[in-house]
Amino acid sequence: MKLKFFTSIFLALAFVACDEDETKEPGTMDTAPNVVGMNFLKSTQSFDETYAVLKASLEANENIKIVAEVDHSANGASADLELNPTKIIFFGNPNLGTPLMQVNQQAGLDLPQRILVYQNESEEVYVGYNSTVYLANRHTLSDVPTLPTIAGALKNLSENAGMAEVTEQTSDVEADYNVLTVASTRTFDDTYNNIMSVINGNPNLKLVAELDHQTNAANVDLELLPTKVIIFGNPQLGTPLMQNSQTTALDLPQKILVYENAAGEVNIAFNSPELLRSRHGITGSDATLETILAALQGIATSSN
Repeated sequence: MKLKFFTSIFLALAFVACDEDETKEPGTMDTAPNVVGMNFLKSTQSFDETYAVLKASLEANENIKIVAEVDHSANGASADLELNPTKIIFFGNPNLGTPLMQVNQQAGLDLPQRILVYQNESEEVYVGYNSTVYLANRHTLSDVPTLPTIAGALKNLSENAGMAEVTEQTSDVEADYNVLTVASTRTFDDTYNNIMSVINGNPNLKLVAELDHQTNAANVDLELLPTKVIIFGNPQLGTPLMQNSQTTALDLPQKILVYENAAGEVNIAFNSPELLRSRHGITGSDATLETILAALQGIATSSN
């Protein structure tokens, strides 16, 4: 869907924090997660042990590159907000991920892969990740041959870290589930550079990582049209949402994908904040979600 330019972009980009009465108390999630498309396990190890084993397993695999680590609890503390231990690690293998984007570049919005580790109020430790069925349904990937390998790797990494068996969740989402797309009138490079300029120019936003999927594909002798993703966030807005529902961390920080298709059309894609509400059961945070939506729309349309 195409979105109109918001004249209030600078107000939106301020990313004001939501009112205190819009969130629950920190760490209210004390039961097994029920998140569409998120496979999970309850770890038998401590939070620190679970995360350390996960990271060590990734580092030990020469085909995998860790792209970024995000400590949501530490980021929340930097904004004077409390959050139970919550970390997410982003990693990828271009040999496995590129074939997904060759079928549909939009899949780059969910790449690199990521695994969430969190400890709730009851000191239960959970590991969660996006199932490949969820990715396939969301981005119409159908029978891409690398999907089973990705599924097996995510399952093995998680079970090795948590010393428990993965529980699979339902993943029956529609194509383009909560994906918003803006068509750019500029070149791929100009579009991307304009977006980066807006993000870097906003003191409320923190750049987490940039990923050039096309370059990564070329490094393993695979072809891909121009495709880049930016990962960024603002703890003042994101932390209250994770206080409300801790699994929201699986879809934070925010991501913006820029890609050019075979027809030379440049598009910007990002997750609608409705994804956070519908997928993670967030309640009472309408103002925050509306602020995030306006900010994302403003950043995307700044390319035009």
